[in-house]
Amino acid sequence: MRCISVLGPSQSGKSTLIRALSGLDGQPVQAETLGPLALTTFRFLDEPWCALDLPGGAEFVAQASGALMASDAAVLVVGPAPDAAVLAAPWLRAIEASRTPCVLFINKIDGVPGRLRDTVAALQGVANHTIVLRQIPIRAAGAVVGAVDLISERAWHYREGRASALVELPRGEVAAREHEARTALLEHMSEYDDHLLEDLIDDHVPAQSALFEIARRELAQNVLTPAFLGAASHLNGVTRLMKALRHEVPGCAALSARLGGAPAVAFQAALRKHLGKVVAVRSLDAPVSVGTPLGGGTIGGLILPGGAGCASLSAGEVALTIKADHLAAGRPLDATGMRAAPDWAHRQPPMLARVLVPGSERDEVRLSGALARLAETDTSLTVGAEDETGLPQIAVQGPQHLRRVLAQLEADFGLDPETRAPHPTWCETISGRAEVRHRHRKQSGGAGQFAEVALVLGPRPRGTGFAFDESVKGGAVPRGYIPSVAEGAREAMACGPLGFPVVDVAVTLTDGKHHAVDSSDHAFRTAGRMAVREGLALAAPQLLQGIDRVTIHVPSGGSGALVALVSGLKGQVLGFDADPGQRGWDVFRATLPSAARDALLSQLAAATQGTAWVESAFDHFEEIHGREAEAISRARLSRAVVR
Repeated sequence: MRCISVLGPSQSGKSTLIRALSGLDGQPVQAETLGPLALTTFRFLDEPWCALDLPGGAEFVAQASGALMASDAAVLVVGPAPDAAVLAAPWLRAIEASRTPCVLFINKIDGVPGRLRDTVAALQGVANHTIVLRQIPIRAAGAVVGAVDLISERAWHYREGRASALVELPRGEVAAREHEARTALLEHMSEYDDHLLEDLIDDHVPAQSALFEIARRELAQNVLTPAFLGAASHLNGVTRLMKALRHEVPGCAALSARLGGAPAVAFQAALRKHLGKVVAVRSLDAPVSVGTPLGGGTIGGLILPGGAGCASLSAGEVALTIKADHLAAGRPLDATGMRAAPDWAHRQPPMLARVLVPGSERDEVRLSGALARLAETDTSLTVGAEDETGLPQIAVQGPQHLRRVLAQLEADFGLDPETRAPHPTWCETISGRAEVRHRHRKQSGGAGQFAEVALVLGPRPRGTGFAFDESVKGGAVPRGYIPSVAEGAREAMACGPLGFPVVDVAVTLTDGKHHAVDSSDHAFRTAGRMAVREGLALAAPQLLQGIDRVTIHVPSGGSGALVALVSGLKGQVLGFDADPGQRGWDVFRATLPSAARDALLSQLAAATQGTAWVESAFDHFEEIHGREAEAISRARLSRAVVR
């Protein structure tokens, strides 16, 4: 069995193409859905195939790594309009990063009046590999009515809903275009084949069989990207594409070598009622059987796509494992354990963070357990906790991914938590100096409490944190109580007069008093805490906002729009450079207030047609003044009162 991933942007016709390919022989088709990934197994000319399909939204690109890890080749489906070619850029980038052989299918060719070469040129602008046309269209009255194969030099006339008809190669303008395109194709192919280069130099006509063999070898070596055309909804060009896949896509031994010799791979997982965790695996160079070791444990059962059980898989076959909770998706497997995922599988981190608020205290524990279970099956989901509240916090690829996670929580676990954005990163410091003296005295039955401290508070350089020192003389505060004063001072840093954690403050204990009977560690800790709170209010408190350093990966044509976008969000552009690893992409760097993160993501999607993705990390704090600071502080303090 050979396995292909059919990928591409939304509305490109991926699912339509899979239905057309799987129906060519008119034999039964088996389908299975695991989360967002659809698996379709079918036969063509009595050979088994498996097609993997993901939704076309850009946020699903991150989940393509699992499918590509199980695929002998990828079919990138794109529309015919040159202006829309950029929508395929994230998918093409993922395919090329994985070193998966790629075949391009320009779909809906009947709907474009422009030149096909313009579409290819637009795609070439974001591709590391050279894209070579394997067909050119035949037009009549402005419509595409057929295609010419550039290797066999045969012409085919499209027929609605049926296989194309072989016709005589048109003369005139079509023949001239065919000669030009074929010459360009052979020149590109000769760059990787010395014998073909010699034939071209000597004006020898290469044999068609030799050219098809060169095409097969060059796809397996992943040096060129062949481009075919058609209209899957009309079955136009589908048979030619399937025959090319049959003859040119390498077998699973090449995939095993690409994964470092792994005998199997786990590429997708999901939770199923009554079955628990199921993991899709593909055997690559050795049988996978029920009860045999794989991935560090044993396989409890195997289910073929469509639901039929089986005892073992031969090389290349795909099945779902049950009773194999030790397996994780996106990992090459061998008998002794799971290998590390390839480096290219970690390229796009989750971008959208949301805090989940359970409906009741009883649901809080259940929610944490449910999220842990979902994270086991969804490699693009990360789970943590909000620092301020301790509530569960998840990071997902985007709104569609978030909706999918929430739907799973409700359907599989009966949980319907509310969601909100994480609280922005705010804190406060002081800009002045304050001297305070505080006496803590309590006498209400039992042992009394007495402690008096004199403190000096002052600001420290940004980023240096909290510091405590003492200059007590004459034993006014016994040495054993000084650590308790420091502990109380540190406790006071948790919340300042503006309602936020306090940073970059120096506290010095200069004097105090104690009582031989009523003084204690607790009393001095309380005195230290209360004294610092008083001092913070007197030392000109200053609100600080968190600033993130963001790195935006964007197709080069979208970089210009990001300058105005970042500036409009009160960020600072640091610059951008060409991405050294991907043609046609830029790496755009900026700093941005952490409170603007959600606005950045929503505006970025609109500005770049959903093709850009962001990496973000906290960088530093900056002062914020005036009415904006007052409004933020009031909102924080009012929220604290409500709680």
